Amino acid sequence: MTAVSEALVPATRDALALLLLAMADDELVIGFSDSEWTGIAPLLEEDVAMSSIAQDELGHAQALYRLLAELVDDGRDADAIAYDRPPEGYFHARLLDHPRGDWADTIARRYLYDTADAVRLEALGACSYEPLRELVAKIRREERYHRMHVSAWLERLAGAGGEPRRRLLDALARLAPDAATVLAPLPNELSLVMAGILDAGSVDLDARWRAEIGPAFERLGLPMPPPAAEPAAARTNHSEAFRWLHGEFTSVRQMDPGATW
Repeated sequence: MTAVSEALVPATRDALALLLLAMADDELVIGFSDSEWTGIAPLLEEDVAMSSIAQDELGHAQALYRLLAELVDDGRDADAIAYDRPPEGYFHARLLDHPRGDWADTIARRYLYDTADAVRLEALGACSYEPLRELVAKIRREERYHRMHVSAWLERLAGAGGEPRRRLLDALARLAPDAATVLAPLPNELSLVMAGILDAGSVDLDARWRAEIGPAFERLGLPMPPPAAEPAAARTNHSEAFRWLHGEFTSVRQMDPGATW
């Protein structure tokens, strides 16, 4: 445990640990999910782009897990936190529980996630916890290009008409009900706001996100995501699709627990 983390009161430290876990699990799960496109993306350029984006997300996850390991100081390193939990022990948003699906599913999921994550990262831009503030600054620089990429694809699919637009609408119908889970309330989030770690609570962040995506959705004639149906369960009760993915991304660790990533 560092001197910076020791200065936190226990309630704030616990709330921060949960925030770091949620963010790291989000990045890990979407990174591994999108890495499944390596070698089979619809265009060669997208094979390279999606592989690069997935690699970025896994790097973000690793950095966040390292911060978490330093904060909780319970003997686990980043690898142990990332890979040594059962599926029900993960705390990613339900939006990321859906199977990879087709290309429209991937673009819809990534657009919904990246725009919500951008709002979360912005709310951490002036974070009072210096290690997280410094990491967020680096992540935001990289995520900007992710949003540019997925926004271009959203425009392309929505404006194409015919089957591409139909597939996008079908994907949004499946995914949008869970989109708000990325910014659903975390336990003790008030502690984070009062400590200056987050600049606002989940209700305000959700409103910022909707204001951000609203103009594009209206212009493209796409339905806005509804509120999270079960905010309290937004990061639990994971799907069979995630259980399969968990088996894939923990397989090497299970074969050789001493390996590093």
